[in-house]
Amino acid sequence: MTGTEARLERIGTDGRYVVVPMDHGITLGAVEGLVDIEGTIDAVTRGGADAVLTQKGIAPRVHPNKNGKGYVVHLNASTTIGPDENDKRLTGTVEEAIRAGADAVSFHINVGSDHEPDQLSQLADLTGEAARFGIPVLAMAYARGPGVEGDDPEALAHAVRLAEELGADLVKTGYSGDGDSFERVVEATAKPVVIAGGSRGTDRETVEMVRGAMDAGAAGVSMGRSVFQHEEPESIARAVAGVVHDDRTAEEALQSAGLALEA
Repeated sequence: MTGTEARLERIGTDGRYVVVPMDHGITLGAVEGLVDIEGTIDAVTRGGADAVLTQKGIAPRVHPNKNGKGYVVHLNASTTIGPDENDKRLTGTVEEAIRAGADAVSFHINVGSDHEPDQLSQLADLTGEAARFGIPVLAMAYARGPGVEGDDPEALAHAVRLAEELGADLVKTGYSGDGDSFERVVEATAKPVVIAGGSRGTDRETVEMVRGAMDAGAAGVSMGRSVFQHEEPESIARAVAGVVHDDRTAEEALQSAGLALEA
C-alpha cells in the first residue's frame, strides 16, 4: 500500500467518504457554525463524519476536537466580497499542509470559468507535489462559468474526468439533480466521486440527495453548510453517514438520527 492509499483510508471508511468542509471562513466570514468551530468539529465527527476540512491556519483548532478522525487542508480560496468569487487563489502548499497535520489536501477548480486555465495548471502542479509526499488530493471540480450550467451532467462529467486526468485521487463535484443523470458523472472517471451539499435545504432534501447520489455510484459526500450550519450538526452528520456508510434509506437515516421527518 502506498502512502497515498494509506492516508486516503484516514479520511474515509472502506472507500466511502463523509467529509465536512469548513473552509468557508475565507469565503463568507465567521458565519454561523464557524464562530465556535471547535464545537462544530467535535459534533460532526461524533456524528459520523470521517474527516473535516479547513484552511491551514485553523489547524490548531481542529486537532484537539476531531475525535481521531481525518483532516484535509484546503489550498486555494476567494471571497464573496472580492471582484470574482470564481478566481480561487493559492493559499498554501502541500508541505505546509503536512506541517499542519493534514492527511490530505484539497483544491478547487471552476471548469468553464475565465480562471480555468490558471487553476488547471495549478492543480496539475499540486498533484505532482502531493505525489512526492504520498498525500492524497481531493479535487473540488465544479462546472462554473459563462454559459455553463452547474448541474449539467455532461459538464460535471467533463469536470470530474479533468480532475482524474490531472492526477487527483478523489473528486468532489455538484449534484446533477437526480440519480439517473448522475450515473453519467460517476462513469466519467475511475476515481471515487463525492457530491457537494450546496445551499442548505430541508433535512429530507439533503438526505434524499445523498441517497440518490449513492444509488448512482457515488462514493460519499463533501458537505459543508448543510451540515455545519444545521441546528444539530451531530444529528445531520449521523443521518448522512447512515446513508453513506450503512446504506440506509433517507427515512431510516433521518429516524436513526432523531431528526423529525418533514412532510
